[in-house]
Amino acid sequence: MEQAWPAFSAKRADRLAQQQRFGTAAEKVAEGILEDLFTSVLDWGLDCFNNQVGRADIVLTHLGIKRLVVEAKRPGSLAGWRAVEHAMEQACGYAARQKVRCVAVSDGTALWAWDLPPGGQRARVGARLDVTEAPRALWWLSVDGIYRVRPDAPELVPEPAGQVEGDGAFGPGVADGGLLHPKYRLPAACFAYVGDRLDPRSWHLPYLRADGTPDAARLPKAVQAVLSNYRGTRASLPEEAVPEVLVRLGRAGRLAGRLPATGPRAPRAWVLLQEALDQLGRLPEVLGD
Repeated sequence: MEQAWPAFSAKRADRLAQQQRFGTAAEKVAEGILEDLFTSVLDWGLDCFNNQVGRADIVLTHLGIKRLVVEAKRPGSLAGWRAVEHAMEQACGYAARQKVRCVAVSDGTALWAWDLPPGGQRARVGARLDVTEAPRALWWLSVDGIYRVRPDAPELVPEPAGQVEGDGAFGPGVADGGLLHPKYRLPAACFAYVGDRLDPRSWHLPYLRADGTPDAARLPKAVQAVLSNYRGTRASLPEEAVPEVLVRLGRAGRLAGRLPATGPRAPRAWVLLQEALDQLGRLPEVLGD
């Protein structure tokens, strides 16, 4: 990896030249960077690199067994944690249909990967690709590393290089400088509504754990607080903020296996959320269809 990294970095710069020239680059550029990463820095053969399998951008196979589903996005498009979260949801959907237990998302600048054990997700890798030395964590996505269970708790997200989007949360505890809510001891990224990311008093509806995964206990309470009430309490939110809040809760619900809410036994809170998202025209982006 260390020996191959300088050549990879030079080729990556060449692939991104059009972004410098025209101000943007297509998703195909990121796919090319990922092909270089997996086949020149890591130990995957070019014959293991498969494009557009079951709607997944990239599927890596070894001896015919699917090992990793990768969702590629155009360079620079994953500048905020919400965008990363959405891409991960898409990758998880494709992986579930193909029965693959590991997913990754990347825009050619940074890469994140998760294992998908039954009932949840577990962070596997968070690494930048625009650095001068090969991130050693990438070994966990190699042919020899992909099948191993990582024993430690890896850093979920790499430090952002540029401006973040949305509520400013690139990932838990990163964009807000480590500021935590005094009651919940969570960063701004773990709340569905953030009025001012530098003022924890304006953070409402905790719904994610500190590692960025859905909090199974708090998530349905947040849904109820917006759409019905939780123990007689309703969330006090600006009306214009509600659609994005519902989308965030819906995406977390999708990851937690609560959406789509179907069947007579579907919990009422999730049925209400699905109906509200459908009415707002936001359901397709939550379900990834």
